[in-house]
Amino acid sequence: MGKKAKNFKKSKTGLYVSLGSTAFGVISVAKQAKLARSDGDMLRLVDAAVSAAAIVTGLAILYRELKRLGDEDVLLG
Repeated sequence: MGKKAKNFKKSKTGLYVSLGSTAFGVISVAKQAKLARSDGDMLRLVDAAVSAAAIVTGLAILYRELKRLGDEDVLLG
C-alpha cells in the first residue's frame, strides 16, 4: 500500500489533486493580504506576497508535470 501512495503524486489524478489543493491556498493568501491591507501591516503584506509567489511557482511546477505526463500518453497526443 505504501508504494501505491508514493506513486499517487506522480499519477495524473494525484497531480490534479495537488493542483486543486494548491489553488485553494489562494483563498487563504487573499484573506491574509486583505487583512494586512486593512490593518496597515506591511510585514503581513510582504508575507502574503511571498506566499502568493510560492503558490504561483507550485502551480507552474504541477502544470509542467501534468504536461509531461500528457506527452508520455500516446492517446493524448
